[in-house]
Amino acid sequence: MSDQISYKDCPCCSSTNIFPVVTAKDYTVSGELFEIWHCKACTARFTQHIPLADKIGAYYQSANYISHSDTQKGLVNRLYHIVRKLTLKSKRKLIEKNTLNGPGKIVEVGAGTGAFSQTMQEAGWEVIGIEPDASARELAYHKFGLSLHPAEKLFQLQPLTSDAITMWHVLEHVHDLKGYLRQFHAVLKKGGKLVIAVPNYTSYDAIKYGACWAAYDVPRHLYHFSPKSMEMLGNASGFRLSSVKPMWFDSFYVAMLSEQYKNGKTGLLAAVWNGLLSNFSAVLNTRKCSSVIYVFVKD
Repeated sequence: MSDQISYKDCPCCSSTNIFPVVTAKDYTVSGELFEIWHCKACTARFTQHIPLADKIGAYYQSANYISHSDTQKGLVNRLYHIVRKLTLKSKRKLIEKNTLNGPGKIVEVGAGTGAFSQTMQEAGWEVIGIEPDASARELAYHKFGLSLHPAEKLFQLQPLTSDAITMWHVLEHVHDLKGYLRQFHAVLKKGGKLVIAVPNYTSYDAIKYGACWAAYDVPRHLYHFSPKSMEMLGNASGFRLSSVKPMWFDSFYVAMLSEQYKNGKTGLLAAVWNGLLSNFSAVLNTRKCSSVIYVFVKD
């Protein structure tokens, strides 16, 4: 039995019209190469020959994997923490604007070390934070006193009980893509919001850096979404796309890492310039942003 998953059809839409488009390197842990394939039907991309869910944990074991370690080592990670303080406030406002009844019940899937869950809890929300990684859950407890739950908690939640579910750069990591989306639909109340942020391979910085684009992040990123594929995936799962929001800071963070991968050094000026160009290309079209927030509604 193989310890890899090799797709014969698209994991997002099940089309068999799929083909390889780029080979990317795991710069974070293993140095291995992974093929990325493209679906002509829905335009989603996905990493081919990925480790099984119970084998992929080894590819997260790095002190530099910031969402699990909260490291501030190095310039890029220090800047990440500065920006995160700003974005936590904007994320809270986004949730509050889209759920008009005031603080309610929210589920954060992929809570990492708990910063967003803590932000929402302080704002009066009832928060259920779910994080598969045990070390990240432990950090969340020590930093914020949060008791985050392992992944199986999601499938134990009662139907029609949540006002909002968030995934901040998490959906691309989930092996059971359609199973998660079905459960989101079940757990949300009618009119509830599903808020998903993912990288956008159709952005300027993705095209600029090609195989060295840091947001490919193989094999941890199992899927690589376009706006079209995200909307189709949401629709197929019973959701309606309500709005699309930009994540302006992501282009700079991704460009800094991409410069490291491509040239062996941060290349701060080049990264800032390419981040600016990426954002400029998305000013009139949010769907070209380096990372995009999709707000779905359960009608």
